[in-house]
Amino acid sequence: MTTPLSVKRTIQAPGRPDAVAELSQRSREIFRHIVDAYVETGEPVGSRTISRKLGMGLSPATIRNVMADLEEAGLLYARHTSAGRLPTELGLRMFVDGLLEIGGLTEDERQTIDSQCAASGRSLPQVLEQATQMLAGLSHCAGLVVAPKSARPLKHIEFVHLGPGRALAVLVTEDGIVENRILDLPIGLPPSSLIEAGNYLVAKLVGRTLDGARAEIMAEIASQRTELDQLAAKVVSAGLASWAGGNKDGALIVRGQSRLLEDVKEMADLERVRALFAALETKESLARLLDAADRAEGIQIFIGAQNELFSLSGCSVVIAPYRDSEERIVGAVGVIGPTRVNYARIIPMVDYTAKVIGRVLGTGGTLIRPPGDPITRS
Repeated sequence: MTTPLSVKRTIQAPGRPDAVAELSQRSREIFRHIVDAYVETGEPVGSRTISRKLGMGLSPATIRNVMADLEEAGLLYARHTSAGRLPTELGLRMFVDGLLEIGGLTEDERQTIDSQCAASGRSLPQVLEQATQMLAGLSHCAGLVVAPKSARPLKHIEFVHLGPGRALAVLVTEDGIVENRILDLPIGLPPSSLIEAGNYLVAKLVGRTLDGARAEIMAEIASQRTELDQLAAKVVSAGLASWAGGNKDGALIVRGQSRLLEDVKEMADLERVRALFAALETKESLARLLDAADRAEGIQIFIGAQNELFSLSGCSVVIAPYRDSEERIVGAVGVIGPTRVNYARIIPMVDYTAKVIGRVLGTGGTLIRPPGDPITRS
């Protein structure tokens, strides 16, 4: 059974966009068998093995000739002269683009994703953290989620007194997501200053994003053109500074690194994978992931060197954007694995998870953000 998904074709065989159509039926079946065996075992496949399993009445010599043609076309390679064949990154790309039959999720897998991504009683970071761990567990790879950027129009903001020198800033976006931040304030600040600061910000911020209003408000305070008293102005300044220090560029959650390292057999490969995770923690790399998701019509699949971020590690990534209640792309969810990852199983898994997270963001009001540090790996 196949599932109609929007899979972004990120690259085709150079100079040969219809490479799949050029293969004979026999060549396709042999190539498909080699790729399936590689995904399952990671080991090269020989002509005798294919001859026994295909049941097409083809001799090992005939199969070797076909394999030689596929190797000449850049779709297969051999680690050693007398060894079996393995698909190249180009071969895997062609297989994914033209021959892969994407399976559907089982009912159990759907229920697992639905339950693990449910928002009731949990904060948005907790939902995304759980989604990352869930993807890592189901795919046996590393799961990643790019958290939403805090650039949503605001509905409400207020300050709650917590005790001497401390207050809780509560910000509610128009799509119902609540974020909390702890503020340090001057000792002896009266509760009336918190109320005055909250009323001022509600009048200035509602319907606008923080980025859109922050500069104007800070300029007003600096030139003393506001109707705020001095103490309330300090509350506003502290509150805006707190939000400015948050994860407005999004944050990256990566879980399941150990699962990816299980497939590493050589120290050189280990170092490349370590370098990948180091790169993933940089803002520049995060921006590239968000850009990739933002350009996508659906799922994007990068295999090995086809993406700069993953080229050194020899890994593949399957990534899909998710949207908020206004259909804006606000983040991405995906899986990082070896190039022999089970694409047929993981593509629908990532696609469905992205849709579930989008539904969670759309429901809004059940999500809360507890006070404390921003999401990990920001």
